[in-house]
Amino acid sequence: MDSSSSSSSSSPSSSYGVARVSHISNPCIFGEVGSSSSSTYRDKKWKLMKWVSKLFKSGSNGGSGVHTNHHPPQFQEDENMVFPLPPSSLDDRSRGARDKEELDRSISLSLADNTKRPHGYGWSMDNNRDFPRPFHGGLNPSSFIPPYEPSYQCRRRQRICGGCNRDIGSGNYLGCMGTFFHPECFRCHSCGYAITEHEFSLSGTKPYHKLCFKELTHPKCEVCHHFIPTNEAGLIEYRCHPFWNQKYCPSHEYDKTARCCSCERLESWDVRYYSLEDGRSLCLECMETAIIDTGECQPLYHAIRDYYEGMYMKLDQQIPMLLVQREALNDAIVGEKNGYHHMPETRGLCLSEEQTVTSVLRRPRLGAHRLVGMRTQPQRLTRKCEVTAILVLYGLPRLLTGAILAHELMHGWLRLNGFRNLNPEVEEGICQVLSYMWLESEVLSDPSSRNMPSTSSAAMSSSSSFSNKKGGKSNVEKKLGEFFKHQIAHDASPAYGGGFRAANAAACKYGLRRTLDHIRLTGTFPL
Repeated sequence: MDSSSSSSSSSPSSSYGVARVSHISNPCIFGEVGSSSSSTYRDKKWKLMKWVSKLFKSGSNGGSGVHTNHHPPQFQEDENMVFPLPPSSLDDRSRGARDKEELDRSISLSLADNTKRPHGYGWSMDNNRDFPRPFHGGLNPSSFIPPYEPSYQCRRRQRICGGCNRDIGSGNYLGCMGTFFHPECFRCHSCGYAITEHEFSLSGTKPYHKLCFKELTHPKCEVCHHFIPTNEAGLIEYRCHPFWNQKYCPSHEYDKTARCCSCERLESWDVRYYSLEDGRSLCLECMETAIIDTGECQPLYHAIRDYYEGMYMKLDQQIPMLLVQREALNDAIVGEKNGYHHMPETRGLCLSEEQTVTSVLRRPRLGAHRLVGMRTQPQRLTRKCEVTAILVLYGLPRLLTGAILAHELMHGWLRLNGFRNLNPEVEEGICQVLSYMWLESEVLSDPSSRNMPSTSSAAMSSSSSFSNKKGGKSNVEKKLGEFFKHQIAHDASPAYGGGFRAANAAACKYGLRRTLDHIRLTGTFPL
């Protein structure tokens, strides 16, 4: 027997859906099979009263006189059966003779009534010593009336346990989902222990403890590791990072939980992020390949210049490159007259004005999950060409730092080669294409596994002398590279995101060199 059930649902956009689950209350436990002592006793008592009633009736109607002094009917004990009391007799025979005659008449009537019953119907007095035993043939005790065989008593139907597949037999049993179980055989499909609570969860035909089912299906926050709470509508609502699939409670977006400035993942309560001196946080994976000072970044900077040269896009000028703190980069943006900057935070800048910039001179040391002891040095940048310097935010992983350098070097190449007054969508879009191409060359070795149409093949058609000299990378670093590519491809801003998608489509269709020639002539992408 099934009791009432309830199911949980959820919104497909921002809520986690729980598949059609029934929470059953009060499983039905039945008593001993075929045990109805009180009902049997009541039936036997009714039969006895009927027999006594016939006995008295036969004694009162068998005489020759008509009796008029009837007594009112009287209830026998607690049964709703009414039997008339025997009237007082005017017969002057002895009491023994009257009793003998009444008993003989009653027995004969009972025998006549028995002949009218179908075979097998009746009731037995063998198990009750209080019932009188009728005799056949007067008071001769040598021949007794054979008792009726009780065939109408409740006979037990065989029930097979759905857990052990054995006969349940006598005793308690539980009915659920149209199946019967021994109480100890009704077990949780997850932990295997018997379900003894008044409520349990049901998924399909599999029963679970409510807590076990919650552990299996209810999502947990990957920040606080608690079950994600339901909202006012009763739905499980959470936030999920589009690339990392990190699920977390909505409250962590505004409770000052640290977020990695590189990969955007939130800090888990069981893991400590590194804190940089300018207030940013860096996760442990990004910290493994982070570039902290200007000297450490020089080999990467020259490798990217070689990458440009391999595509016949050599930068003739020696452009200074500096790693700076967030405050120094923001100050440089304020002093820069030209350029379109990606808000809310800019991580690189191709400087064209003369400025004094404070750069990170020496790598700070690690102490208690903090970078301390950083040495900086102010440096006066003078303009010797169209590009004064390239500034990059310090403390970012190697692949992200390289992607920013590839982007800013493309700004420098455009300015040094006479590309003037380009709108932001065109200039930022083609710079993002070069950044994406460099990441692709660093991360992917199998072109068939690329998610986006490759622009590297278009660039390589213009350069057969380029050779990739990168070393082996860990899976963690490759995953970070895929994330940085994902950021470029799915950027929502019109200049960086929309511009990249238009520039990438043109470069894939016409090649990078022809696309750049078209931009030089028209200031737009070829269609």
